[in-house]
Amino acid sequence: MRYRTPVFSLTFLTAALLSFFACKSEPVRSGSPLVKPAPARQPAPDFELKDPDGRIVRLSDYRGKVVLLNFWATWCAPCRIEIPWFIEFERTLKDRGFAVIGVSMDEGGWEVVKPYLRQVGVNYRVVLGDERVATLYGGVESLPTSFLIDREGKIAAVHVGLVSKRAYQQSIEALLEGQTASSQQPGAQAYSGGGQP
Repeated sequence: MRYRTPVFSLTFLTAALLSFFACKSEPVRSGSPLVKPAPARQPAPDFELKDPDGRIVRLSDYRGKVVLLNFWATWCAPCRIEIPWFIEFERTLKDRGFAVIGVSMDEGGWEVVKPYLRQVGVNYRVVLGDERVATLYGGVESLPTSFLIDREGKIAAVHVGLVSKRAYQQSIEALLEGQTASSQQPGAQAYSGGGQP
């Protein structure tokens, strides 16, 4: 299966990079309009995929944690912008019950993925994805695509393409604090992305 990276204008990429640097010093507001209300969340499909050491990783093993499930590839430029954010989130939020799982969709497999993981110092679990897991998650067609999964194992937010670091921070904080989007403003989008779960 061929994956595409959403087309970004130079203006959008510049704005995204500026947002990255600007949001590092901004406080994270509790409550986020980017997460679905709890009753509207659907269970995240479980899977069994292997990490670089050949160990099986199951999503169900992370029940009770807030999980950022990120579909990515080494050739994907927006993915490479997000990965340092995820490394930081894993380091700073792990003790609060947060975890990142990267699902590499590289056709070259571990031969291309392992050197990249070493090069950028990825500190979270990475597995090799396949057609089956992409189908389970609504047919992942664009990279990056990320699913934020609450402590109950339900999909609370979906991000297709590059979004700001701050959007991730707000969503993650809301889930770590056990908040729902019931208090969000009328008309606010519950998640980004089209017809994903």
